[in-house]
Amino acid sequence: MKNKPLKIGIPARFMYPEPGRSALYGSNTYACVEQQMLEYVSRAGALPIMIPPLPEGQLLNFLREMDGILLQGGSDVAPESYGEQPIHPTKWKGDRQRDIFELNIIEKALELNLPLLGICRGSQIMNVYFGGTLYQDIGTQIPQAFEHRNLELYDQNFHSLRFAAEGLLQKLYGNSPLTRVNTVHHQGFKNLGKGLIPEAWCAEDGLVEAYSWEGAPPGRVMGVQWHPEFFVHAKEAVIDPDLLLNYWLEFC
Repeated sequence: MKNKPLKIGIPARFMYPEPGRSALYGSNTYACVEQQMLEYVSRAGALPIMIPPLPEGQLLNFLREMDGILLQGGSDVAPESYGEQPIHPTKWKGDRQRDIFELNIIEKALELNLPLLGICRGSQIMNVYFGGTLYQDIGTQIPQAFEHRNLELYDQNFHSLRFAAEGLLQKLYGNSPLTRVNTVHHQGFKNLGKGLIPEAWCAEDGLVEAYSWEGAPPGRVMGVQWHPEFFVHAKEAVIDPDLLLNYWLEFC
């Protein structure tokens, strides 16, 4: 009998009604998953399934059908979600509604003992769930830091990683001369949450780039700041994105 593909739940990102939006979309709110993420998960032989906002009972039943949860990138995390106020009156306010949605999913996923992987924003909201905090804007709060987000270069902006000795990423990538990843984020980890263990740092400025959770085997619950799903279009040599995903899928 042929094995069924793993079902990987991906919480939706949202496009809200706003002034100046094309009339094509009207006043509706749209839920979506970025195409490259769908391709990334599908390429590994898994079945990506978008998790929509649902009433509590339906959401729990939905999650029970999943083999793992992958939190995707997108809008900023709202400072209020980690007990702060915006440092700028109009910038970096984040998406509090999406934060609440994803924090609830993280809580339920852990209750159901589902593996969790957070990518970029996904890793940030997981850090917040565990009690961590974020830099609202790295360039503003750490002026000497590497330019982690360059809108002109976007996913062709890269830096190298320094792996934690004897950590999971050292195990996966330590035999490769490549440590380069893309960097598309302007928010970053300020304080890691309870039980989160650094797995990698930006070699250029020392900011944490990846972590795992001590409450599960290394890699079962983890977050990374880079976008491995973008690597297929990288114009520079980068670490193998499939090693990370396939290792995590073993837990699923």
